Amino acid sequence: MRGPLGAVIGRYPSSDGTTEIGGIIRHNRKCRDIVFLVIFIAFWVAMIVNSSFGFNQGNPLRLTYGLDYKGNLCGDKHAHPGLRKLELKYWLNPNQVYQSGVKDSQFKLSNARSICLWDCPTPSEDSLNWVCDYPQGDIRLSMRDWINRNYDYYEFLTPEMRNTSLQLQGPCYPVIFPSVNVYWSCQFIARASNISLRHWQQMGGVNINEDMVIDKSIHRSINSRSSVLKRYMADIGKSWPVLIVCGGMLPLFLSVIWLLMIRHFVSAMPWITVALFNILIITVTMFYYLKAGWIGNDAISPIIGEHDPYINVFGRELHHLRAVAILMTFIMVVSILTSIAIVRRILMATSVLKVAAKVIGEVQALIIFPIIPYATLAIFYMFWISAALHLFSSGQVVKNNCNTNCCAYDLVAKKVNCDGCCGYSIHYTPHIAVAIFFHLFGGYWATQFFIACSSTVIAGSVASYYWARGETSAAPMWAIWNLPRAKLDAEDPRPEIPFLPVFASMKRLIRYNLGSVALGSLVVSFVESIRFILESIRRKLKVAGVTSDGWFGKIGNHTSQGCLRCVEWTIKSVNRNAYIMIAITGKSFFKASEIATELIMNNILRIGKVNVIGDVILFLGKLCVSLSSAVFSFLMLDTYKYRAAHNKISSPLLPVLICWALGYVVATLFFAVVEMSIDTIILSFCQDSEEHQGTAQYAPPLLIETLGDQNEMQRLTQ
Repeated sequence: MRGPLGAVIGRYPSSDGTTEIGGIIRHNRKCRDIVFLVIFIAFWVAMIVNSSFGFNQGNPLRLTYGLDYKGNLCGDKHAHPGLRKLELKYWLNPNQVYQSGVKDSQFKLSNARSICLWDCPTPSEDSLNWVCDYPQGDIRLSMRDWINRNYDYYEFLTPEMRNTSLQLQGPCYPVIFPSVNVYWSCQFIARASNISLRHWQQMGGVNINEDMVIDKSIHRSINSRSSVLKRYMADIGKSWPVLIVCGGMLPLFLSVIWLLMIRHFVSAMPWITVALFNILIITVTMFYYLKAGWIGNDAISPIIGEHDPYINVFGRELHHLRAVAILMTFIMVVSILTSIAIVRRILMATSVLKVAAKVIGEVQALIIFPIIPYATLAIFYMFWISAALHLFSSGQVVKNNCNTNCCAYDLVAKKVNCDGCCGYSIHYTPHIAVAIFFHLFGGYWATQFFIACSSTVIAGSVASYYWARGETSAAPMWAIWNLPRAKLDAEDPRPEIPFLPVFASMKRLIRYNLGSVALGSLVVSFVESIRFILESIRRKLKVAGVTSDGWFGKIGNHTSQGCLRCVEWTIKSVNRNAYIMIAITGKSFFKASEIATELIMNNILRIGKVNVIGDVILFLGKLCVSLSSAVFSFLMLDTYKYRAAHNKISSPLLPVLICWALGYVVATLFFAVVEMSIDTIILSFCQDSEEHQGTAQYAPPLLIETLGDQNEMQRLTQ
């Protein structure tokens, strides 16, 4: 049997008969779920060790730039020779590029001879241009002079070197095909220069293949799944100012404004929220259409810098944007129809929000409190995102194991070398994938933990307020809430509500309930991870063609996905109510979940429709904040800095989605003030009714009216 909460919360008589302010009776509290708190601390230690590995082994520049034939990273000023500002990867031998694209060929593009350049070479209009290897040995040129000569020192070659160059063995190679900068790699355009080709043939050069394969080979490498994933991760690092402004500062400002408007314009806020949500989701969808090239001429392009407008190169990123645009269209239509359907229920949501606005007005520290978990999460995310970039780039540069027959002139050895023609690549071991997954899981668990801590503190503050009694009167709080303002100020039967409830609730959380919060956040993270793994397996089976295309297979697939989402939503809902009962009773997580579930089931018909409509409006409010973050991130990423310079991003898709997610997390922290206020008051109302034979002694008339209890309203009126 549960004890009455009236004796647990608020003011209670002490042993000497005087009235004592205490929040929750201390002897009823003790540390709960300590084992899971220890697990959480151990997990954090493991997170730090895991991140240290990434910081030690990783280099985020690997996500953007390629490797030359020596294994040096393009743009690395510490390489030998120094490659500062030489960021573009260029393949010297066009026949090797062609051979790597031929079907069933054993030669791979990663073994083709490549160097790092300042810009992509173009054929001459009246002669033959050359691109020569890094100057060394008898070639007495500095790297600066080599760059200033457009990488050409053919005139300094000995007759032997010129002969090997005509055999496409270096050290100099002809520029026959134009090339463009595609994601920091020079992609050949299979449109050979007739003038350059004629000069090459007149000099006695070997035959050069002009097939379209030379174009597709590099294009296939640039658009591989691993390359696209690396570029997406690099986009996050390049757009960090956008993440700070649109993912951190903007949602903070908008969330505070929303809370203040709830406090002062509560009647209009549901209507404003629904209208603004529809406008914002249409705006975001139109931005995706713009970047997908379906509206206007602003589609993303993989080509960096100025180029021939008749050259068109398409990347996977454009296809991904178009897929998201289609998905957003579907979401937009469903959202607009849903918002129209709930118009008749908005008045009910207004009544619920008025109750929460009353609490916020009295316990004003609730508006300020979310800044504490916000600052904590901001520091955590800066560390977590930086560690993630290093982990994704923490592979080892290793020499390829190839059996190809390729030869190149060695300027140091002064001869043609056929032994060391294998290139270099970045090798990712299986434990790196495990470290990345561990890091992602840790980030999600930490986010849920901080949100749960914030929710528990708010629930404890609101519960203390609901159950508090006046100092000079034993009248319930509803009697005080009904007094006229002038009389209330004159008689002041209501105790002043200072910052104390919030700080007292924080103290109880830190001292007694961190283990329970860690357990609740772990349950949500575990279920979400299982759903993510199953979804990944489903996608791989679909790509492999293993899944059934029949009706039964599709029905089973969609049914399993729906069940997993329902389980996830149920657990999150139960967790939220469990945090409320943890704050009120100090019980363990599972015991608090049991109490909360029992209260809700006993009063489901009474509170169900009110709670659902209120949650829908608050969910739309969170989406308004996060969609605003997405819109502003689109605008910032559309500036010159992120479109043409070194910080050019491959696609706005991932930075916008991260700003959207960060905006939603920040909104969740602040909107929890209203959300947890409503849920805490409703649960307290249910407990209040059970303790007093179905009559809520402490509930305000506005809440009773909202819940539709006419008999109780008549009793209060009398």
